[in-house]
Amino acid sequence: MKELKYCYKYPHPAVATDCVIFGFDGMSIKVLLIQRGIEPYKGQWALPGGFVGIDESAEECARRELQEETGLAGVSVEQFHTFSDINRDPRERVISIAYYALVKLSEVRGGDDASKAQWFSYNDIPSLAFDHDCILRMALRHLRDRICFEPVGFDLLPDVFTMTELQRLYEAILGVKFDRRNFYNKMLKLEVLTSAEPRPENASRRTPSKYRFNAEKYAELKQRGFRLEF
Repeated sequence: MKELKYCYKYPHPAVATDCVIFGFDGMSIKVLLIQRGIEPYKGQWALPGGFVGIDESAEECARRELQEETGLAGVSVEQFHTFSDINRDPRERVISIAYYALVKLSEVRGGDDASKAQWFSYNDIPSLAFDHDCILRMALRHLRDRICFEPVGFDLLPDVFTMTELQRLYEAILGVKFDRRNFYNKMLKLEVLTSAEPRPENASRRTPSKYRFNAEKYAELKQRGFRLEF
């Protein structure tokens, strides 16, 4: 008997994607969640995501679901893990490919099977649907590892920022406090920051200097890698 396309004699799982979207409000790490508009877990908060279409890649699915459920378009996503516990979804056997992204805070909206989308501080995350609590924890561990090798602030801070804002970002991600002078010296040594504007001659010593990221130096460090230790 001739087998039909996509019909097999062996059971096979569905494939989905889930996206962890991190932002930063100047004080704390934010996570973008959607409130599910359909069962299962209707009304509960979850990570944006959905099932991979037969004619799209996992990354294409992640980008599509983000736009449909949150309004975020053109987001650069990075795959970090695959979740395959047998009972992770009550509907059927589902394997999920997880992605994360770093974005500047922006307006989002709900759509598709999400009734609304909203930013939450990482320390105030509600209980999440499916195994999304586990996915979120692993994503944060991945971000903490990455921040020691890539200057990730480029993706989370505004175009112009102070050294204090940059320090707060690192402290929020790593969950530690840094010595101000030590942090300042290490960041300047990387040569990834440039002065955003001349410091006024009569400025008080308390007036913070403003910086921008040097895009070329940032790209160079990202390509060859580095290890930032405090």
